[in-house]
Amino acid sequence: MGRVTETELTRGVRLTAVRDDRFKTGCLSATLLAPHTKRTAPLNAVLPYVLRRGTARYPDSESLAAALDELYGARVEPAIRQKGEVAAVGFCADFPDGAFLPERTDILAGTAYLLGELLLSPATRGGRLRGDYVATERQNLVDDINAEINDKRAYASLKLVEAMFRGESYGVSKLGTLADAARISAQTLTRYYKELIATAPMELFYCGAEEPEHVVRVLREALASLPRIGDFTMPATLVKTGFEGVKEKVIRETMDVTQCRLVMGFRFASAMESPDYAAMAVFNALFGGSATSRLFLNVRERLALCYYADSAIDRNKGVLFVSAGIDPDKLDQVHGEVLAQLRSLANGFIEPWELEAAKRGVVSSLLSALDDPLGLEGLYLDRAILGSRVRPEEFAALCELVTAEDVANLAADAVLTHTYFLTSEAE
Repeated sequence: MGRVTETELTRGVRLTAVRDDRFKTGCLSATLLAPHTKRTAPLNAVLPYVLRRGTARYPDSESLAAALDELYGARVEPAIRQKGEVAAVGFCADFPDGAFLPERTDILAGTAYLLGELLLSPATRGGRLRGDYVATERQNLVDDINAEINDKRAYASLKLVEAMFRGESYGVSKLGTLADAARISAQTLTRYYKELIATAPMELFYCGAEEPEHVVRVLREALASLPRIGDFTMPATLVKTGFEGVKEKVIRETMDVTQCRLVMGFRFASAMESPDYAAMAVFNALFGGSATSRLFLNVRERLALCYYADSAIDRNKGVLFVSAGIDPDKLDQVHGEVLAQLRSLANGFIEPWELEAAKRGVVSSLLSALDDPLGLEGLYLDRAILGSRVRPEEFAALCELVTAEDVANLAADAVLTHTYFLTSEAE
């Protein structure tokens, strides 16, 4: 990977620039970081799409598309991500690198200025974001929320999270609730936009062949009118510990489905007091996060108990999820076998080959991301939100050092608190 520099452009605005001439496409992102709450979730979900509809200079989709065409087909798209209880809201752009164009055309500058306009000079009427744009994107959000039930796997995970984290912001969907989405107006969205743009910390990321000094100059010009109010503290995620002895809660829902869904939610009892993120990554790959994992090789392949079975960790929140697609009469078997595999890991029954396979999988995934500008952007955004100073290549090296004991300790620390089962109405 190329040379990495980090610069504070102004209060609350940090730039990570990766100087790398391996790619013919550059990447530029601007991300505002705010608390994820019930009130802000639907506003965050709709705001970038409203801003993307037009600017003061390019007030509609047609004129904006023409401006992008002049930048050799550059793209600037909304990016809405949730990391723990942090909402990451903004835009991500990719564009042909000027080094590969005639006379080294400065596409970076043109893209940065356009991105700055989208953020700071949106299309308005009467001092508010355009009501017709807000109405259209609000309806799109309502449609997306109503459509969540159509993806049964995602729906089951959503229902588990709602139950498991009731009373915590983490339990709120990234899209927000239907009632809150329907109440969005040009007035409320404009008020929130002005609050967000002035008070939220901003992470900027660039990857391409331009020198960091040029990137800094261009972005300072593009964001010169950015208002800055407050101390710009990074939003935090509430992390709870001490779940030893908690009794599992089971939620069962019936629906007209052919394939039933099982989702299990675990909290770490003490591991988040001093988190080892490298060990978490390897543990997850070994348990259920890869094609060589225990859940895949045993629950799905050897025992043929399910259509799929995998695991995922949200290291921001310190939680582990297991998801499986099953026949309705296999609930108890799959539930029991998942726990049996976890107990086996906790008791230290870990073959050297499976530990090495898990490490190779994690490292390979990281190295693949290092070879992709958009993948790099995601890694550095995660790093910023975690408050980590460890760079991706250093994290890969830490994963190589994870031991079987590290994996066993995490397995022993995972406490099952909630299980959600979506089964057929006939059952």
